[in-house]
Amino acid sequence: MPNIKVFSGSSHADLTQKVCDRLGIEPGKVVTKKFSNLETCVEIGESVRGEDVYIVQTGGGEVNDNLMELLIMINACKIASAERVTAVIPSFPYARQDKKDKSRAPISAKLVANMLSVAGADHIITMDLHASQIQGFFDIPVDNLYAEPAVLKWIKENIPEWRNSIIVSPDAGGAKRVTAIADRLNVEFALIHKERKKANEVDRMVLVGDAKSSEFELMSSCSIKDRVAILVDDMADTCGTICLAATKLMESGATKIYAILTHGIFSGPALQRINNACFEAVVVTNTLPQEVNMKNCEKIQCIDVSMMFAEAVRRTHNGESVSYLFSNVPY
Repeated sequence: MPNIKVFSGSSHADLTQKVCDRLGIEPGKVVTKKFSNLETCVEIGESVRGEDVYIVQTGGGEVNDNLMELLIMINACKIASAERVTAVIPSFPYARQDKKDKSRAPISAKLVANMLSVAGADHIITMDLHASQIQGFFDIPVDNLYAEPAVLKWIKENIPEWRNSIIVSPDAGGAKRVTAIADRLNVEFALIHKERKKANEVDRMVLVGDAKSSEFELMSSCSIKDRVAILVDDMADTCGTICLAATKLMESGATKIYAILTHGIFSGPALQRINNACFEAVVVTNTLPQEVNMKNCEKIQCIDVSMMFAEAVRRTHNGESVSYLFSNVPY
């Protein structure tokens, strides 16, 4: 592909390589290092004058270092006369800090959006934002891809009893995501209401709502009894929520429990909790690197979404519509 350059930040070189393999190009030459005082240094190793540049950097691992590295790479390409710079951010950092939920709380997602724009980004490609409204924090185009088509494909290929399943959201915020998947599979859905005492700590959970009933009522255990429960959420960090939800579903008589999550952050005691929980499998996408997590926890499985990012890059570069990817997996 002429006039296109794809560079990788240090957060997820494997995903960048898969994207480039699909596009039939080599990743651009870039050296990222730290000075002895831990300042980030980036050297772009080839000309980007007049090029359409894509920088792949996800929001995992050392989030602040990776974000700073991305901003420096965008700026380096911009002042080297790149025609357009697109930041490909599979997992958007600070996405959970998207509103003032208490007095004097920062809206850090908006701050990150401002920083990306000021650094010189012309376009953002990301996946499953924690809240879709984050797109409105930017004054530049944002393509928010969905993992849903890849998730549906995985469910149909790997869960034999999917027709007798129920899709469950572990919190009210994911209701829209869960109903969309349940409609596409033509199965029922449920959601769990959770109350938090503080961040990363769930106080109590209540199972509510029967999808097909005309009025919203407390779900009786027979709705889930003898069914496969599939928990769906956009991210799992310490995994307290999904593990509590799995226990709740097991008590309600579910035969098997799967968890499908777009961004597997898995910090703190997450892997230990998953190992001790009653999951058949915990399925995540590779928006964040998962090799180490899969070695340490046999229940974790990974869906490759590199082809969706590669196709988004190709379509953006050629000036084609990206909306096809919202409901289809490219082959």
